[in-house]
Amino acid sequence: MGTKRLTRGDRNIAWIEAHCRIPEGKFIGQPVKLRRWQRREIKKIYDTPTRTAIISFGRKNGKTALAAMLLLLHLAGIEARQNGQLYSAAQSKEQAGIAFALAAKMVRLSPTLNAWILIRDHEKHLFCPGVGTLYRALSAEVRTSLGLSPTFILHDELGQVRGPRSELYEALETSTGAQDDPLSIIISTQAPTDSDLLSVLIDDAKTGADPTVKLALYTAGEQLDPFSVKAMRAANPAYGDFLNPSGVRKMAEDARRMPSRESSYRNLVLNQRVSQAATFVSRRVWNKNRGEPSEAAFASFPVYAGLDLSARNDLTALVLCCQDDELVWHVKCVFFAPTIDLIERAKRDRVPYDLWARKGLITLAPGASVDYDFVADRLLALADSCDLRQIAFDRWRMDVFKAALARRERELPMLDHGQGYKDMSPALDSLEAELVNARLRHGAHPVLTWCVSNAIATKDAAGNRKLDKSKATGRIDGAVALAMAIGAGARAVNDPKVTKLDPGYQVVSA
Repeated sequence: MGTKRLTRGDRNIAWIEAHCRIPEGKFIGQPVKLRRWQRREIKKIYDTPTRTAIISFGRKNGKTALAAMLLLLHLAGIEARQNGQLYSAAQSKEQAGIAFALAAKMVRLSPTLNAWILIRDHEKHLFCPGVGTLYRALSAEVRTSLGLSPTFILHDELGQVRGPRSELYEALETSTGAQDDPLSIIISTQAPTDSDLLSVLIDDAKTGADPTVKLALYTAGEQLDPFSVKAMRAANPAYGDFLNPSGVRKMAEDARRMPSRESSYRNLVLNQRVSQAATFVSRRVWNKNRGEPSEAAFASFPVYAGLDLSARNDLTALVLCCQDDELVWHVKCVFFAPTIDLIERAKRDRVPYDLWARKGLITLAPGASVDYDFVADRLLALADSCDLRQIAFDRWRMDVFKAALARRERELPMLDHGQGYKDMSPALDSLEAELVNARLRHGAHPVLTWCVSNAIATKDAAGNRKLDKSKATGRIDGAVALAMAIGAGARAVNDPKVTKLDPGYQVVSA
């Protein structure tokens, strides 16, 4: 009987176990013995053509140790290429130093690697003279030279990137063009929101559109009890091995007892796409309402709107809603942003305003600021196409907008809606009730979803709530406009006397 032929993945596993040593802990200095799940992921990467591998699981499962082994495999092992350039990238100097320090410890503890590799601690470099390969640790805090040509890239904790863009990620990934078969390894817990870079990459990998992108996502499904052992095991492949079960269960009990810790527990331990901040709407609840709104509903039922003007050079949000005979609210949005300096604002806010504009998700106003005459024209056109009963507005800059309406000699039913606890709390209560009962259809509009994912509600001593822009993780203009629209609509639906000519709201005219 013939011997089984070793695959490329098998040979790489054998090399790691022959030359790498455990860098820390109880078994420090002993040869590495890869676990079954680690072997599975290594074979997935190397036994079929792979350009990018995304490996994501909960914290303390040996992410960085696994990454360091793969790094050494490409620096001095059988995957090394003559004079190859290797990089690890992280968002901070501290995080960048962790991957380097772990790899350096492995080198010092291994008789073979210590003889082959030179360690330059100050520069955070590893150099293998026999092959000419050089590894450098980079961080987003240091400006990156564009003269790179990497053969191997390790993106460590890419989930820390907020928004869909990272200059360091793009600089490294676009510099691999001169290499025949570059390999990028992304190893991280999940990012908190759908619009973050790692989430975008994971969601694209799930489609299978590019077979050279491999995804290993260990996460607790949302249908699982988050405090169950089954959920813990789903996100933590090392659970019961080198990840202490009692420590994980203690974190679960802390999160169960103290709701303020649940979001952090879900993100870091269960590897769920959850913000560690206590957002107003959970991703799970928001996704329950992602059905497509009906255009026919806006032509058939009374329409209510919320308008958040914001600053002239930022995002202006107009959200419209109507309730059908099934008591379902249909939502559509119009967002405005100035054309000039759009790319710079996209970098500042870490969201793709330019891409959203090309897809028609943002309406670009000419010039360097949003001209309120431009917004007024769009609002009047919408008012002519439906039975627009009320437009709830934030008082900020409304005097300028009223002047724009006055110049057009038109009337609009404007409802003064404060942003403090008194006015916002009933609106948030109404919005929350519709979301929890899945009676909203927002169509997963990317800009609105981004705004809602950033929104954090604060409470006063009486338990009243408002959306606090100072505590938000990004812009919340769409969330504010949505809350005002649903709040106005809910109040009007419950009061049959509210009509277009009801004296209870302020009619703005010339």
